[in-house]
Amino acid sequence: MVTIKTEKEIALIRESSQIVGDVLRLLEKQIYPGMATQDLDGLAEDFIRSSGGIPAFKGYGNDRRNLFPASICVSIDNEVVHGIPGKRVLKEGEIVSLDVGVLKNGFFGDGAYTFPVGKVSEGKARLMRVTQESLDKGVEQAIEGNYLHDISFAVQHHVEAAGFSVVRDLVGHGIGKELHEDPPVPNYGKAKTGLKLKEGMTLAIEPMVNFGAYDVHTARDGWTILTTDSEPSAHFEHTVAVRKNKAEVLTQ
Repeated sequence: MVTIKTEKEIALIRESSQIVGDVLRLLEKQIYPGMATQDLDGLAEDFIRSSGGIPAFKGYGNDRRNLFPASICVSIDNEVVHGIPGKRVLKEGEIVSLDVGVLKNGFFGDGAYTFPVGKVSEGKARLMRVTQESLDKGVEQAIEGNYLHDISFAVQHHVEAAGFSVVRDLVGHGIGKELHEDPPVPNYGKAKTGLKLKEGMTLAIEPMVNFGAYDVHTARDGWTILTTDSEPSAHFEHTVAVRKNKAEVLTQ
């Protein structure tokens, strides 16, 4: 069921989302060759908890034998999303996607950004730029009176016009008292279809864009999603509130 949030509830989501944005700004300064991904995770957890929040991803999952073990997702190059931080260190020329979720005062915020590690290839730089632009174009459609798949179409059209592909097996989502709520927000679709948007809906819009084909598979760890052709992937995400004339980005 899709819930319409009150202004008080949106304010609480905004507070959690602001912590998400602050974490991404903090971690951006630590993206350099030789940095261990587990150290990024430690910095994020310390900041989230010092801000009165709880890392939303730590302990997340449906399989109690394999709950997500870290506070953030760190996905490198051909890892699309859900990469588990560990001893792996960042290398010059890689791109790294950081996905952060925060719970505070009973409401969630969720956001992601892909960063270059040192100097990256022109192709990777363009992939990141196009993915971020597609997020912006999707967010522009999150206004009352539009349809859910107007967001999806805007993302897909921009990505495919640039020669890249949107992942089909993973989607964005509603967000609020739960990290993942209805409705699912795909990154592909036909304009003027799907749920009609109303002010007060809160959505996590998150293009996941592959340099090559859109096919993906899950690694043996049960979490990390990889491109099947081993080409790089980028991921950007904002938590937004649907408004009458212009969507409000909560993860600034």
